[in-house]
Amino acid sequence: MKTAIDKLEGFIFWSRWLQAPLYLGLIAAQAVYVYQFMHELSILVMKAGTLSETEVMLIVLGLIDVVMIANLLIMVTIGGYETFVSRIDLDGHPDQPEWLSHVNAGVLKVKLAIALISISSIHLLRTFINADHISDRVILAQVGIHMCFLLSAIAIAYTDKIMLQTLTIGGPQKH
Repeated sequence: MKTAIDKLEGFIFWSRWLQAPLYLGLIAAQAVYVYQFMHELSILVMKAGTLSETEVMLIVLGLIDVVMIANLLIMVTIGGYETFVSRIDLDGHPDQPEWLSHVNAGVLKVKLAIALISISSIHLLRTFINADHISDRVILAQVGIHMCFLLSAIAIAYTDKIMLQTLTIGGPQKH
């Protein structure tokens, strides 16, 4: 009976590798964002003399938005793989991201929430700059969604803080 349970537990532990193709898919999605960035950048460069200041600002904010989403993809891909699939052996690598040395599920959730707020902020800024062409209903909806992101991030960070304090006070918890 013990060997059957050991094999079942081994299989369950092995199943984490089923997430690897998902992270490869995120890398492919990032390649699409690189293409999108280069396309928008080429439009900006080719039309530089003919665009108004507002149009330039909107395109640049679009570029920033693409970069922030790409950063989010990197965080999810590397952080998720490292947290849920397997350690990435980067010890001593000069390009190892600083945040990777202390990533866990809680830290990853907080970082993702902050990244979503940042992306939402860029969208709101684009909306406010272009407010003359956007209905009040859409602007209010975007502000409401942004507020939901903010409140969610605060709740996630607070919950993570409480959990960390509980673990620190009560000692390591065994599941």
